[in-house]
Amino acid sequence: MKRIAVRLALAAGLLLLGWTAGRAQPAQPDFEILVDAPTGATSITCVRGCELAWVQRGVIPTSLPMPTFHYECSGGRCSSGKVGGWIRR
Repeated sequence: MKRIAVRLALAAGLLLLGWTAGRAQPAQPDFEILVDAPTGATSITCVRGCELAWVQRGVIPTSLPMPTFHYECSGGRCSSGKVGGWIRR
């Protein structure tokens, strides 16, 4: 009886560990848009079925994807930036 209890506890622990490791990895974007904009504000809008977020230096786990993304810079030509997109189901 003790052996069964130990095996069940071990199985539950391994399942919890696998679930935690899987949740710790942020979802990668389904697509990326490269923006090369003039000085000032630029709006990028997902028209249907997707959400956007800034992914220039990788996915930020705490950022929330949104339907419209605003990109702004000042002083001369802006450097390009990557905006990632997730398909909303």
